Parts: sequence; structure tokens; C-alpha cells
Amino acid sequence: MLIEEIVDELYKRLGLPLGTTTLPQLIGMEYHIKHISSWLKDGSKHTADILTIWGMGGIGKTSLAKYVYELHRHTYTSYSFIEDISKRCTGTHGLLKLQKQLYGDISKRKLTRVHNVSEYTLIICKALAHEEVLVILDDIDSYDQLDQLLGDKGFHPGSKIIITTKDASLIERCALFKHTECILEGLSVFNSLKLLCHHAFMCNYPGEGYEDVAKKLARYCEGHPLALEVLGKSLHKRDVAYWEERIKGLKKEPLSGIDKAKRALQLSFDSLSSEDDKELFKHIACFFVGEDRDLTETILEACDINTTSGITNLMEKYFLRIRWNNELWMHSLIQEMGRDLVRQESLNKPWERSRLWCHEESFDVLKRKRGTQNILGFALDMRMLDKKKLRGSFELKTESFSQMDSLMLLQLNNVQLNECFHNFPELRWLCMHRFLSKSIHLDIPMENLVVLDMSCSNIESFDMSYSDPQPPAKKQKLVGSCSKEEPLLGSLKILNLSFCEQLHSVGGFFELPALEKLIVRRCISLTEVCESVEQCVELVHIDLSCCYKLKKLPISLGKLQKVQTLLLNGCNLSESAILDSSDLSISSQTSSSAIIREAIPSDFKFFMTFLPSSLRILSLADNNLSNESFPMDLSCLAMLEELCLDYNPIVSLPNCVGTLPRIQKLSIDYCNDVRLVEHLPRTLRVFSMFTRDESVTRKIKFDPELPPLNLREIPRLVSHSLLEIEGIIKIEPMADVEEKLLHSLGWKKSDFIKEGRLEAHDIQMYYEFGIFSTIYKRKGMPEWIWRRSWGPSISFFISSSLRGLNLYCENWPPLTNDSFSMSTIKISNVTKKQTWIYKHFSGSIRVCGRGHFSWLSHWMFGPNEMKAGDHIIIECDRHKMECGVGFVYDDGSMEEEEEEVLSYYKSWNHIIGGDLSAFQYPIGEYFLYHYNFFSGSKLL
Repeated sequence: MLIEEIVDELYKRLGLPLGTTTLPQLIGMEYHIKHISSWLKDGSKHTADILTIWGMGGIGKTSLAKYVYELHRHTYTSYSFIEDISKRCTGTHGLLKLQKQLYGDISKRKLTRVHNVSEYTLIICKALAHEEVLVILDDIDSYDQLDQLLGDKGFHPGSKIIITTKDASLIERCALFKHTECILEGLSVFNSLKLLCHHAFMCNYPGEGYEDVAKKLARYCEGHPLALEVLGKSLHKRDVAYWEERIKGLKKEPLSGIDKAKRALQLSFDSLSSEDDKELFKHIACFFVGEDRDLTETILEACDINTTSGITNLMEKYFLRIRWNNELWMHSLIQEMGRDLVRQESLNKPWERSRLWCHEESFDVLKRKRGTQNILGFALDMRMLDKKKLRGSFELKTESFSQMDSLMLLQLNNVQLNECFHNFPELRWLCMHRFLSKSIHLDIPMENLVVLDMSCSNIESFDMSYSDPQPPAKKQKLVGSCSKEEPLLGSLKILNLSFCEQLHSVGGFFELPALEKLIVRRCISLTEVCESVEQCVELVHIDLSCCYKLKKLPISLGKLQKVQTLLLNGCNLSESAILDSSDLSISSQTSSSAIIREAIPSDFKFFMTFLPSSLRILSLADNNLSNESFPMDLSCLAMLEELCLDYNPIVSLPNCVGTLPRIQKLSIDYCNDVRLVEHLPRTLRVFSMFTRDESVTRKIKFDPELPPLNLREIPRLVSHSLLEIEGIIKIEPMADVEEKLLHSLGWKKSDFIKEGRLEAHDIQMYYEFGIFSTIYKRKGMPEWIWRRSWGPSISFFISSSLRGLNLYCENWPPLTNDSFSMSTIKISNVTKKQTWIYKHFSGSIRVCGRGHFSWLSHWMFGPNEMKAGDHIIIECDRHKMECGVGFVYDDGSMEEEEEEVLSYYKSWNHIIGGDLSAFQYPIGEYFLYHYNFFSGSKLL
């Protein structure tokens, strides 16, 4: 796969059409792709442009936007694709999450302490003003969303913003900017047939005997891509008779436009063979779009629904997709179809349906106490209601649930309930965001509950052993709440208490023997997690991120044998005390929070050695940890695969990292004091190091036997920092380069002098693959450049053997005011049938000032690459430029000092004349680009 990825990357960099391995085939969209691509390449760098893709749901807006984004994003300094905005804005912290994603994409930074939408808008505005960006905002349905995501301060010249929307009125509002429209109206009959066949027959034409029925179905869908795709998937491997029956079903109702698409989708739903899959589809459409797949599977498995095969079946039918972050996603038309199926159960009496998700209907049902035993799932968020309808504060009565005997899924966000909960049915999922009470009520039937989500609530303490949140000495055990054999929350697998700002302690874990995930993220008042956590023997995931007042971390964590993920970023662990439980015997009948403990002195080293040996992922970011904080040996964490140490004041890689026998992913982003990284573990596959501190030189040393690494974020670091990645890349200011090295390359230091002074850090020299290069301002070629050519290629014969070749290219305008777009150079020895295609490690280099820049490179060849009589052709992917070539002959005239200074660079392994086998494709052709080192991969 590496070779295919490299070839695809080369095609993109050269602006050639991409293969199908990278981008999906968009049938019938060729004109629109060409139109938007032309708009993106229009060369206007003085203003920012907005393009709006408008059309009905399912017409292909998102697919088109995603295609052109993947095709052109590499030409921009920063880029971001924010998908499904209208739907994601409705969730908890929905808009804030989108803002964080946008800012993170364009700045490659994380702001951990900003939680206000208005504040984030200002921060995004500043970032957009300083970066040339490509931003795609998918499915915008209000101007407010645009304003909060982009602000009103304008963008950096050359930026391009693409918006997809179903709302034509947004086009008029976007006219405030330089604006272009792209209207999608459906596919032609020819392309409709082609798309239908692509999904039904896995080719672009109908199978034998299917010609007539295929044409009829294609015409029926009236060019609607989503309807064609879903219908085609459902007809795959079906006989002609089945196709005929499908046509008859579609023609029963005289529909047009979007209604025809909905009818086609519903018939595809009817083709699902399993009733279990149909129920799963309705559950997801009503409640779980945008939710984590693992969370959803846990909840619905407890409702006796087979989610493992069911989700796969829905994905195969094109009803469901899984996003990169494991979220469930449905197209809005498909989700609406699923919800409409539930509406059809009882059009005028919502309480007789199986699921209620419309907040107005849910509110009326509770207010009028009309609940029935038909209801399986119920959702209500009071913030989504019209304030006039509420007429001030309103408290709902829990007896409204007394008739809902079958209810298993309950979501009550921002709801004020009376204090009596014994009327609640036996739930599987209870979600109560912004719960107003200070403690959870123990009279809620929770024996069968598998997921409890109390995020953003006012609870002060979570301890199921007690009936109120008072300090331990004043608490009273709730008599009769549970027996020894039946814990109060004996089935609970996931507990989420994130963003509970008043929460100060979590305990009573012996009531949660089945708990698998404990999520207590950003509880800013939390000071204690009880030692009884050791009773949760099934725990696999613990998230205590950003609980920065956490003073006591239980040593009993080390007794847990199944924990795989532990997230402790932003917990101030360098100042925390660690509980000493070695002399404590914690009974399952006694809350450990009632036991007086003694804290040993703050010793993070001690704590690290007591972490669960089963850990695979550990995050210790932003904990003010120095090198001295870590123990020398962490071989006790023999299973650890991912470690995040971002935002810590370490000066080098802690020695203990080298003792981790299975570590594969390591991140030290924004560890600004790091100067040297060496002795990376041989098992490492992904390494990330980024900082905005450009004042110091950083060096990375690799073990010669270390396999190729994915160096995430390194391209952004090396594009504007002083860095050496030993054996791969070296960057240093031209002012620091030795004169004898320049002389050995055939260069003169005087060429880089401007107005009597050397532009020290304004000019850098880069070295990789045996190629030295630099970018600087200059008009007119140096006198030692002999052979010159106007245009993208030069051809010549070598008169005498060469040890080096200088290539000079001038009149390259910068990509933006401060960024220089790198070109791809191809040198071919026609005689020896060898070709080297060189792409600079960074797509663009930051430069100072304006005007035209020149690029100078020296190619250092081995003794056999360039001999007398060889025919050489040099090509570049730029046309309006002047090139020149200078030769450094292998005539034995090199001085001993020059030979010595070059010996270090010649000792590198992956250089021309060295071992380039990893970069060869096909035989005799080498693609010299560190793509395999610099491809992105999400870490932790």
C-alpha cells in the first residue's frame, strides 16, 4: 500500500488526475468538479472567496465538496472540513465542538481552557486572518452558524471557503463576500443509469436482461444520487422479477421530486430481511446519530438487539456509516425516513408510538400524563422548546412515566423533575444532562441500567452508598437500597459525569461491579476518587482529563487487571498526593470515603510504578511533569502502546520511554524545552513533536535499525524551525554553514549577501536524499550557472564525469504573501535508464517579504550515476520560469578539508548513490519524498 500511496501523492503534487485508490468515483459530477477546481486555482491572492454549493438533500453536495477538498487541500497552508454542521450543532456543546475542530485544523493547536462560543469565535477570526486556508463548512442551515464559525473580520488573502446548504437564502447573505454559486439539480438519465448500475452490478452498465428495468428505475429516481445509491445496493444480486416488483411498488403512489427519493429509500428499508435490523435502524435514527458506536452497541445490546451484525448489515445497505472518530452517521434523508416510519405508527397520537424524540411532542406527553406501554425510547431537552410555551419555570412530575412500562431508553436534558423517582420504569439508558439536584436519587430503578450519563449536572458527590452528598461523617447509609447480592447499579457498564463543575468526589464503586468505562472529564472541583475503584474489576477505560484540582489518585488502580486506557491530561499530577492504601483493608460493605487515609509525599515516580500493568493507552499531557518526575524504568507497563506527554516541561525524552517494550505511538507536542530526542524505542511507529518556539535548534536521532516512522506534525515543525532529523533531514541557517562546505558544492557565500550583509536566519539550507537546497531573493542567475533554458525542462550530454550538479530556478512567485510553493523536480539519466523525482519534504516554505524568489539545489551523486557521454533531462512542474544548470566535475580537485566536511553528509544511508530501495518505483525510478515519514495519523 505504501507504493500506491506514494504514487497517489505524486499525482496530487503534480496536479495530475488521481487514481481510484484515493478518491471515490463521482459519476455525473465532472462538470462541477472542473468548475470548482478552476475557482480554487484562479490565482486570486488579494481577496478571499466563498463558494456555495446549493441543492436539495441527498443531491451530492457533501460528496462533491469532499472530493474537491481531498483533491486540492495540499495546495493550502492549512485546511479543514467540518461535516454535517446542522445536525451536530443540536447536541450538547455541539457548536463548541465544531469550533474546536475548525481551530485545531487550521492552527494545529488545542485550547484546553476555552469553553465559550463567543470567545472561540474571536480566536478563530485571528487564526483565519493570518493563514491562507481552505475551509469546507458542510450543511449550514443558518447564518448564525456561519457567523459563529467564521466571524465577521475577514480572511487571509487567497483563502477559499466552500459552504454546502439546502437554504437558498444563505446565498444572498454570502454575497457580502466575493461569492460564487454552484447549484446541483440532479443527474442526467444517462448518469443516473450509470450510478444505479455501479451499485447494483458493480459496473457502469446493466447486466444482461436487466436493461429495461434498470432504465425504468433510473428514470423514477429523477437524478437523485442518494436514492440511486441506496436502491442500487438493495437490488444487488436480485433477479429481474424482484426488480419488476420493486418498480410496481414505486409506481403505486404518484410522487415527485424529493418524495420519490424518500419512497425509494423506504422500499430499500423494506428489503431488510431481519426485523431486528429494522428495529436497530429506527433506534439509531431516533436517538443515536452522532453518538459513539461502542456506546450505542452497549445500550442496544442490553435491549436484546443484535448490534454487531445489525450495524454491519445497515452499512452494507448504505443506511449507516461510521465516521473516523467512531461516530454513527446517517444522511439526513435516511434519518428522516427512519423517524417517519415511527410517526406512521400513530400519526395523531404521539404517545402511542414506540419512540418519542420530538421535544415538543415529548413535553406534551409528559405534561398531559399520556405515556403508554408502547414507548420504548423517550427524549426531551427543555432548551429546545419555545420559551413562550414554557411560560416560566415548569416542573414535570415523574408519575408521567408510570404508564411507560416498556421504556428502556430515556434522555431528559435540562429537565426539572420533582423528587419522587420510584415511578421510573426499568431503564437501560438514562441520560440527564444538566440535572439540577446536588445528588442522584437512589429510588430510581437502576438494576438493569447499563449507561448512566449525568454530564454538566449540579451533583456534588457520586457515591451510591449514601442518600445525600454530605461529608462522610454526616452521611447516612440508604437502608434497603440494595442487598449484598444485588448491587444498586449491578449492570452499569458506562458512567459519564463529565463537566459536573460542583462534583468533588466519586466513590461507592462496590455498587458498580460491572463498570467498564468511567468518564469524569473536566470536573473542575473534583479532589478525590475513592480507593474502592478496585472493586470495578471489569474497568477498561478511565478518563479523568482536566480535573486539575484532583489531589488524590488511588493506588488501588494498580490492582485493576483489565484497564486499557487511562487519560490523566491536565490533572496537575506533579502536585497531587498519592493515596497509600497498603495498610488499608477496604470492605465491600464500607465506603472507603469514610476511612481516614494518609497521603504519602507527592511522588509521581511512585505513582507510575503502581499503574495497571494492562494499560495500552496513557495520556499524561499538561501535568507540569519534568524529566525528574519519571522513574528510570517503566517495564512494568509491558502492554503500553500509546503514550501522550504533550505540554510538559521535559527537556528530552524521559529515559523510561525506552523501557516500554511495546510502545508504538508517542507524542510530545508543545514540549517547548525539548532540544534533543534520541534512543527512540525500536517498536515505535508514530512519533509526534510540534512547537511554535522557533528560536532554538532541535535534533532527532534515530537508531539505524529503527523501521520507518510516521512523524506526525514534523512537517509543520521543519517548515519554519531549525531542525535536524539525523539521516533524514537537516535544516540550518545559511549564516551557520561552513564556507568550505559551500565551496565543495560550487556555491559562493557572496551569492546570499544582500546590501552588504548575510540574511542570517532569513535563508536556510535544507539537506535530504543527498540534495542540498535553499530559497532566497535574487534577480539574475549566478555566473557559475552555465547551461540555461526558459521553460520547464533542460536536456544535455555530460562531457566529463560529475560528482555534483547544481540546478537553479528563478522567477517563482510565492504562493501567498509569506509562503513559497515548492516544485517537483525530475532528473533522468536516459543513458543509464535511471530517474530521480524529488519533492521537498514540505509542500511550501515560509519566506520573508514579497517579490520573486529563486531556488538553488545541489545534487550530490555517487561515482557511477553521472558519467561522460550520459544523456540527462531535467524537468520541472512549473512552466513560467527560467532554469539553469552548473556542473561540479569529479576531477580529483577537491581539497582534503572539503572532502572531510562532506563525509558526514555522505554517511547518510538514504541518499543518491546510497540505499534508495525503499523509494524505488518502478525499477530504476526513485520518488525522493519522505511521504512515509510525514503522512498524518491521529494519535491518542
